[in-house]
Amino acid sequence: MKTHKDLNAWKESIELVVSVYEIAGRFPKHEMFCLTQQLRRAAVSVPSNISEGAARNYKREFIRFLRISMGSLTEVETQVIISWKLRYIEEPEMKAVIGKIYLIRSQIAGLIKSVGITK
Repeated sequence: MKTHKDLNAWKESIELVVSVYEIAGRFPKHEMFCLTQQLRRAAVSVPSNISEGAARNYKREFIRFLRISMGSLTEVETQVIISWKLRYIEEPEMKAVIGKIYLIRSQIAGLIKSVGITK
């Protein structure tokens, strides 16, 4: 029987969390309770919502949680761009994280389509 751990979007989003934690760990100490914490929470939200949605018994619920994951991805993207603008991370690192985000977003969109409900 397949679980959320078999979903590529979940696997990739776990890797995104690891990357975000590594990046945020290098932020200035004064960001510890602001951007660092918000970025980490948004990143953790992605695989958490995928797994919670997959555990639901209804397609509509699964899609709802997948859409929440998409929102969290957009939040991570925004915060990574802010981090780059503040010079907390370098451009290549920012682009690498955004590349991961786009991959995961594509995988989640595919999951939503495969579930069979579009609205």
